[in-house]
Amino acid sequence: MTELPPSGTPSEPGRHDPDPRDAAWSPPAAPAPVPAPAPAPAERSPWASPLGDQAAPAAFSKPDSQAAGEQQAWNTAGADVVPNVTEESAPDTGEQRYPTAALALAAAPPAKRSDRRRLWTLIGVMGGIAACGVALLAFFGFSGGWTALVIGVAAAVIPVPVLVSCFLWLDRYEPEPVRYLVFVFGWGACVATAVALVVNTAGGVLADRLGLSESIVAVLVAPVIEESMKALGPILLFWRRPRAFSGLIDGIVYCGLSATGFAMVENILYLGFKGYADTAEDAGPVNGAVALVAIFVVRILMTGFAHPLFTSMTGIGLGIASRSSTKAVRWLAPIAGLLLAMLLHGSWNLMSVTASASAWVLLYGYFAVMMPIFLCMVGFALWQRSNEGKLTERMLTEYARAGWFSPPEVAALGTLGRRLSARRWARRVAGDHGAKAMKAFQFDATKLALLRDGLHRGLDNTPARRMEALAEERHLLSALAAYRQVFVGRDPQAPLAVWDGSRYHITFPDGMVRVLAAPPTPVVPVPVVVPPPPPPVPMYAGYPYPYR
Repeated sequence: MTELPPSGTPSEPGRHDPDPRDAAWSPPAAPAPVPAPAPAPAERSPWASPLGDQAAPAAFSKPDSQAAGEQQAWNTAGADVVPNVTEESAPDTGEQRYPTAALALAAAPPAKRSDRRRLWTLIGVMGGIAACGVALLAFFGFSGGWTALVIGVAAAVIPVPVLVSCFLWLDRYEPEPVRYLVFVFGWGACVATAVALVVNTAGGVLADRLGLSESIVAVLVAPVIEESMKALGPILLFWRRPRAFSGLIDGIVYCGLSATGFAMVENILYLGFKGYADTAEDAGPVNGAVALVAIFVVRILMTGFAHPLFTSMTGIGLGIASRSSTKAVRWLAPIAGLLLAMLLHGSWNLMSVTASASAWVLLYGYFAVMMPIFLCMVGFALWQRSNEGKLTERMLTEYARAGWFSPPEVAALGTLGRRLSARRWARRVAGDHGAKAMKAFQFDATKLALLRDGLHRGLDNTPARRMEALAEERHLLSALAAYRQVFVGRDPQAPLAVWDGSRYHITFPDGMVRVLAAPPTPVVPVPVVVPPPPPPVPMYAGYPYPYR
């Protein structure tokens, strides 16, 4: 059996590595499979796959190659996890073999080495966020009382898990690193809130000295400083870690989580201090509790989406900038999103201020303006999320033509429903480890597709970034091959098959290997209900009855 070197190995004679100086390059070519010697009766290892030593799991409809109108659904899988390769038959390719995906990834060198500068930067950022959080708690506790602080925290935390879960659910195709999500949430909850509190308080004092209404601060000052500070955390992340943004969904998630943290701390102030404490001091604890409930209904149940909605406009601008190679767009898109967020925030505050004169203005603004905008934003986010699946399926087709994926394997990444079916299939054939490997396989495949899309868009327009993209591409291909080893070749219901980049090599039940083209609409590898075996019948055209 012939083993094939993984992506990222040194160039061999006759093999051309892509030039990282080019604007884009083709996926690494996967060599064609070579038949192996006949395996022992108890073994399943007839092929060397274009993906290292494993064939991609696939399910598809057999073309009409034997009789007119004949069509049969097949669920194909690759060879065993450990092929039957002897020392005499296996050539020395320098490839290190690993029994599990975890060992294969652990042996891979890290992309970057940490240094003292990065460490001190991390300590400084996290220390600053923590210091702002402690300062806020101390200010609230000593100025309004610890009882009001506890009540405010208990009430303000209630909607946070719901909002965070919604953003995580929205980012299911390619989940972002937890450390980045924690950073933007902490930035909004601590830094943005602390700065906005200082500026808004100073603006209120200045307006009072000038004899102006505090409504000016709510309409003109608060939207500018709050939206700027909420967006500053995701903007810093985009500046320092541009690869953390892969599209509009990432921008919406990062900015939405920053706004969620900001809204949580702001609700502590309104619920615990301006709601309960101030009312209880004037009219007693019972009236304080009534005021707390009333503010909870208005600020949490009815308008809890306001801050994430406003700041998501900046997120859309950052998402557009992350997928554009034009310098003007990368600068102007976030600025336009930030201005739109300030405009929406100021308009909402203006309607809230005028509600003291007429409550109908607020009701009209809520149902005729804010709710339609919110519903349109939800629909837009869901549409963008579905586009990530379509983009993955479209971009990975290039790698399928090179032999790194089979067409059904690519089709299994197109929608969340297909991905869930693939995970159930992997769990059925390889247990919990197979489900985890399939989940990681899907995430890395999405990253690979986004990387390829970025190359087409010209995002990596410097030699250093092209080299980094090429290294990441090879690392992802190696990781995908390692994950695939966990669940491939475990389905006893699947005939043996290998995808060579253009056609399938399938071992039929009669022992013959036939080469078939891929069907136009492949079927994803989902668990199937196997009917009871039919009674024995005579052979027909070389096929047993179940395969006619």
